[in-house]
Amino acid sequence: MTTTQHFTIRVYGLLINRLNEILLADEYWFGQPMTKFPGGGLIPGEGTIDCLKREFQEELGVEPEKIQHFYTTDFYQPTALISPPRQLISIYYTVEVPNHSAIQVASKPFDFEYREGAMAFRWLPLDQLTPEHLTFPIDKIVAGMIKNGEHTG
Repeated sequence: MTTTQHFTIRVYGLLINRLNEILLADEYWFGQPMTKFPGGGLIPGEGTIDCLKREFQEELGVEPEKIQHFYTTDFYQPTALISPPRQLISIYYTVEVPNHSAIQVASKPFDFEYREGAMAFRWLPLDQLTPEHLTFPIDKIVAGMIKNGEHTG
């Protein structure tokens, strides 16, 4: 097994609206498009829920509520975009927000000019969600868990 000396911790929110749609983030980083769940990296000294709240405020302009743990990576996964690779730990929470309409969303995937750091959010009906909609291995597992009804939406 490959060993790493550092960890990267990412925290994500699984937001399902009243229409039974899940929020996805389309982003462009390191010269490549990617689709993931909303969230981001833990800052040293920050708790995971504080990270989730900060990321939702920064990216979506809303405060997540009713935060419930959903899944934490339980296997070794190296980072895909950091060299040398670090061990990646991803933590997922189901969340609610008081006003879904406050979130600015796109009507189609990757509705932006491809430039470093570009992002857009979109709703995807849960009955259409498949692991193939997501870019990264852990997100694909979580999508499968959601598809199998392991969510509190």
